[in-house]
Amino acid sequence: MSRVPGTRQVDHPLLFELGGSGLNSAWLPASDVPAAKPSDLPTELRAEAPPALPEVGELAVVRHYKRLAHRNFSVDANFYPLGSCTMKYNPRINERVAAMSGFAHLHPCQEDADVQGTLELLYRLRCDLAEIAGLAEVTLQPAAGAHGEMTGLMIINAYHRSRGEHRQKVLAPDTAHGTNPASCAVCGRDACTVRSKPNGRVDLDDLRAQVDENTVAMMITNPNTCGVFDEQIADIAKILHAKGAQLYFDGANMNAVLGMTRPGDFGVDVMHFNTHKTFSTPHGGGGPGAGPVAVAEHLRPFLPVPQVVKKSDGTFGWDADRPASIGKVRSFYGQIGVLVRAYTYIRSLGHDGLKDVAERAVLAANYLAARLKNRYKLPFPPPYAHEFILVPEFPGSDVTEHDIAKRLIDHGIHPPTMSWPIHHCLMIEPTETESLSTLDQFVTAMLDIADEIERDSETVRSAPHTMPVRRLDEVTASRKPNVRWKGE
Repeated sequence: MSRVPGTRQVDHPLLFELGGSGLNSAWLPASDVPAAKPSDLPTELRAEAPPALPEVGELAVVRHYKRLAHRNFSVDANFYPLGSCTMKYNPRINERVAAMSGFAHLHPCQEDADVQGTLELLYRLRCDLAEIAGLAEVTLQPAAGAHGEMTGLMIINAYHRSRGEHRQKVLAPDTAHGTNPASCAVCGRDACTVRSKPNGRVDLDDLRAQVDENTVAMMITNPNTCGVFDEQIADIAKILHAKGAQLYFDGANMNAVLGMTRPGDFGVDVMHFNTHKTFSTPHGGGGPGAGPVAVAEHLRPFLPVPQVVKKSDGTFGWDADRPASIGKVRSFYGQIGVLVRAYTYIRSLGHDGLKDVAERAVLAANYLAARLKNRYKLPFPPPYAHEFILVPEFPGSDVTEHDIAKRLIDHGIHPPTMSWPIHHCLMIEPTETESLSTLDQFVTAMLDIADEIERDSETVRSAPHTMPVRRLDEVTASRKPNVRWKGE
């Protein structure tokens, strides 16, 4: 955040533009075999000329890549107020434990007797997660949150089949994550939308009108993507259960209620955890991830196999003898390295620490909302959970949320989620790991941007001004990325 808004970052030369002829970063030992003659190679395999590789000294190479690395936005270097996709600091002790040779050098085909420590960790983790969820048992197999959704729906479908029922309809509020209807489609079920009220809570009248004996389940995120906790959740569970439907809890926003309340206690039948959001495991880049699924007692028989268990003799192993199981949903046993990180996080904080996570996340979000409410519109009334929605409304200006997000880049802040779950909004989630100083810096940046919009909106509309590139055609950049030097 030390970069001065309005100044342009100095462009660095490409690696191909550095160095000169004869410079080198690698020294190979003298060959102890006769050199091959180019003429010995088939003509069709010979290059017409040596490859145009840069000739650069080692120090220049190191500095070049350091400069490039510092251009990246990351949680380690920047504030990430990325609403609905928690981006918090991952304690380094998690990495250190996961890198211990006893975990890092395992092979999935090792005998149980050789890996008792890891099995005990997995068993303890699944018991800890069951306690946190307030549910009966947990599977650690799913490799991501969306994979957990699919697994949860497969378990629910198996439960209905065991009762001789075929149900087709899955309900989800209009504030649901996009993965919810996608998971329904993957499981061959139909997603139906339930309306929300103006205050962001589920419209119970619409829910009552839609739920029937053909309803598989309702998938709900609570706190939802409007940033509010729906206190009707126990009533929602009763409405569903009266028709034999199940309540699926999307645990994406679990860090707002961690240690404060348990989904199982307010009627949830199935839920998944996003370990990267709640338990500080790596996030982004497509994985590896983990999406453990917790279920109520009546759904235990349908959990995936094998399940890690503690045997009667006190040792740990795998239980695959579950005839009603939906089978495996992941190769081998899941993402063990990620699960080690999650367990480290849970154990390092303990019960009081986990509760503190939720309290700080909620406090940080409400603090930011209170500091910004006089300059930006808040479409949903407080109190908020761990995130909230801002709408930029500046009469006489055509500045959009997109422009504000781009201007935040000049302040060294990663853009938040935009235009979701409502159009033309900014969705802010500060997380529990940011300091008051960082939160105040964000407030200052947002208020400065509001001043700029009223004084000289073009500065905001043409941002960013400090990056190597300005406004990109984002669709083309995504569909046709140009990330490789191709020469002249």
